[in-house]
Amino acid sequence: MKMKPIFAALIFGTIFVFVSSLGLSQWKRLKDDNLHDPSNPALSLLQEPQDALGVLQYGNAGNSVDWVAALQLGEISPRASLHGDLEPEVLDLDVVMTQTYPLAHVIFPHTPHTEWMSCEMCHEEIFVSKIGANQINMGAILEGEYCGICHGAVSFPLTECDRCHSVRSDDQRRMPASGAVIEHPR
Repeated sequence: MKMKPIFAALIFGTIFVFVSSLGLSQWKRLKDDNLHDPSNPALSLLQEPQDALGVLQYGNAGNSVDWVAALQLGEISPRASLHGDLEPEVLDLDVVMTQTYPLAHVIFPHTPHTEWMSCEMCHEEIFVSKIGANQINMGAILEGEYCGICHGAVSFPLTECDRCHSVRSDDQRRMPASGAVIEHPR
């Protein structure tokens, strides 16, 4: 019996999506990652990446973990301080960057970042807390500056443009009341 092409495509597509969603990412063993010294006897005391990361929500980039989903699902519970004696200070503030022509404006949501990182991790060394003080551009980001310090390494890659370039200019009026719209001067 011959399968119709559309039916075959649906079956194989479904199988592909299912297998892709399993998170079968292969992390290199510490002794093979070109970062750790394989001759160091203390290496056996460290947890292998597969053991640590393989149980978390799968992400298709960086270290193959969707950190925001892992946090939302309670798979991780980051500390606000080394000893766990502080509560995180979650900031509900969206910054919209408008100097992005011809692409959509960029939205930077502080909430998912501050749910598990303190303000000091980015401010004032990476980002200055003043409108117009940061000369953010894709060239610098691609060279590992600004957002590029994390994105592509531990967070979603810079090839997922619409994750940041998501605000059309006429959409700025519709930002939620809990957020702030900050336009950089031209």
